Amino acid sequence: MDFDFTPYFKRYEELLKELDDIFYKVKSQYPGEVKCDSGCYDCCYALFDLHLIEALYLNHHFKQLTEKKRNAILIEADKADRKIYKIKRQAFKMHEKGASDEEIFSEVGKARIKCPLLNQENKCELYPYRPATCRVYGIPLNVYGKAHCCALSGFKDGQKYPALYMEKVYQRLFFISQELVQSLPTKYTALHTVLVPVSMALLTEYDADYLGIVKKKDAVKNNQDITPQAWTLGGK
Repeated sequence: MDFDFTPYFKRYEELLKELDDIFYKVKSQYPGEVKCDSGCYDCCYALFDLHLIEALYLNHHFKQLTEKKRNAILIEADKADRKIYKIKRQAFKMHEKGASDEEIFSEVGKARIKCPLLNQENKCELYPYRPATCRVYGIPLNVYGKAHCCALSGFKDGQKYPALYMEKVYQRLFFISQELVQSLPTKYTALHTVLVPVSMALLTEYDADYLGIVKKKDAVKNNQDITPQAWTLGGK
């Protein structure tokens, strides 16, 4: 990777640590309801997208694997990406026909796409670096006002449980991604708004071309200001 994203990776890792702490706190309070355990890989078939900071972080650690492992994973990533494209295309057609967001999300939620990082032993090749969603999958979640929980869990409908508000998590991921983009001399100033599935995060080469890096001589020629903008994150 040509750019040092270490400061942003550290901020992201702080968030992941908080999520891990929340998960294990809920698990300790509801041991009979949280079924997550070694050998369970239900969440490895969930369909979700990553913010830029998550994609860069996962891609960075993916590059540390052996070439043999990377090649095997990329084959699976390509398969997954093709399936995801068809699912998103179907969702778009449903939207065009007037389906509600709830109907679309319900239909998409039924999709079972194997994560390309799940190996033949049903273990994650990058488990220590897995995304935020993977870390909280087994506890009650509030996603934009809707309650969600793993279908294998023991949480019962109609009862009250502590829930993690994912909107706040998404906001922090967005702000870290935004700060990162604003630190770059890039022409793609809205790059932090792009969400991608795990498969695309692995397939993508996050080089200068993808990041839209403007060379200093070109910026001067076109009278562009490539000075990184200051950005201060708010509270957690």
